Amino acid sequence: MKFISFKHLVIGLLMFASAGLALALKPTVKVADSGPKIDLETLIPKNFGDWKLDETIVPLIANPEQEAVINKIYSQTLSRTYVNPKGERIMLSIAYGGDQSDSMAVHKPEVCYPAQGFQVLKNVSGIFTTGAGDIPVKRLVATQGARIEPITYWTTVGDAVAVNGLERKINQIKYGLTGQIPDGLLFRISSIQADESSAYKLQDEFARALLNSLPVDGKERIVGRFNEVK
Repeated sequence: MKFISFKHLVIGLLMFASAGLALALKPTVKVADSGPKIDLETLIPKNFGDWKLDETIVPLIANPEQEAVINKIYSQTLSRTYVNPKGERIMLSIAYGGDQSDSMAVHKPEVCYPAQGFQVLKNVSGIFTTGAGDIPVKRLVATQGARIEPITYWTTVGDAVAVNGLERKINQIKYGLTGQIPDGLLFRISSIQADESSAYKLQDEFARALLNSLPVDGKERIVGRFNEVK
């Protein structure tokens, strides 16, 4: 009869314990199911500040393949175009998902724009000043033929903004350690304009005006609560 060595027995017990611990710590409770429900259609006003809804312009529409991915990732999406008295237009897209685990990670513009036939010529990190604090954002420039579209976006995991993979993972782990699966959203604004500096300035002004029009809890849904960059 062949006996198991003490060393191998200890290793086996540790592996068994690790597997049990991983199972015990696996998040099972969705934050979206335990808090107030979000309704993007009613949360985001059609008119605010100098901006009003422009129903003559339709934002970028995903192809069927992209649409299928988006519908899998997000439970709600909102796409609108706004115009101000100067005739300047901003395209707004917000997508909300109740499950921001690894299998339901957000679909970023640097992925979905090329899928629509665009080239992404610029992709850098930036800071957006909300008026009450600063949050990290991504600034992109996408082109398709003569169309030049500067883009600003950020994503949230739970109640924190996270625009890169490491930040997302850290926030997911924080929730996971409490047995929770965080919700999250992607907030994207863009405009068709060759001067990207002017475009980003206008986009920031638009985003600040929108945030200022929201109640406190609505604003926290969009830019988070505890991770503003000071």
